[in-house]
Amino acid sequence: MRLTILAGYLGAGKTTWLRHQRHIGNFVPAHVIVNEAAGIPVDDALLTGAQVLAGGCCCCAGKEAFRTALHQRADLSSRGMPQDVVIETSGLADPASILEMIRTDPLLRHHFTLEPTTVLVDALHARDQLMSDALARRQITVADRIILTKVDQASRSDIQLLLGLLQRLAPMARIEGSHMGEPYPLPSASAFVGDLPDTANDPLPQAHTLHMPADMNWTAFGVWLSALLHARGRDIMRVKGVIRTPAGRLLVQTVRGIVQKPEVIPKTSHAIDNHLVFIGRGYDTDRLEQSFRKFARL
Repeated sequence: MRLTILAGYLGAGKTTWLRHQRHIGNFVPAHVIVNEAAGIPVDDALLTGAQVLAGGCCCCAGKEAFRTALHQRADLSSRGMPQDVVIETSGLADPASILEMIRTDPLLRHHFTLEPTTVLVDALHARDQLMSDALARRQITVADRIILTKVDQASRSDIQLLLGLLQRLAPMARIEGSHMGEPYPLPSASAFVGDLPDTANDPLPQAHTLHMPADMNWTAFGVWLSALLHARGRDIMRVKGVIRTPAGRLLVQTVRGIVQKPEVIPKTSHAIDNHLVFIGRGYDTDRLEQSFRKFARL
């Protein structure tokens, strides 16, 4: 069975890209596993039928749960029901650890063939992430295939500089552009000049979940979230969750302080309503809770 690892930093657009690929017939009928670092699943709301592994990255805290899921697929294959597998990793996952687990597990090594490791890269924010975050660099260095997303929103010169940095980090990787899941032409790269700063001692990102009360004042919540992202947008790297509103179940997402357009999602998804997952570093979760409760008047 073919096993595809789909990785990428927080907010790179992995779920959106994978959803489009399945829509046009790629990765069908592969079994999709979605890994979430937080205990509350969200991304599976957009990937119907996906298996969710929540509560820890599949490269570390969630590794054994992921191993068990793959062993179950191997068992089905032994009984004559083989199926390719796609794993969408958490944005905090290190693909190298996942690859090592598969290569050193005799059962998995026998049943699975590793496809090229695909890493999605946010053209708007990746250069800053790669210059400041060791995890973002580790994801790139193991990539066989790099797909730049949000290329329509980035300037040509910024993309050229990013391409030069990516070629420096992963000189053998194939680099492509993508807009809404479709191929997008890329300009030539600008050579990266200089050294990368040392980020080895940076604090690791953390995930924290806020519960939204059913009678939430959405105007107050909007003011609070906007103020939080304005003040701590570099620390709060990702916010996502499903909120039940008069307009329906809305998928709320932010990336590096940018609020994406909410999307109405079906009632059949497994995402838990009225929970928001905050992923970032350098912030106090107790103060986040206190700030939210003050604005929400809880």
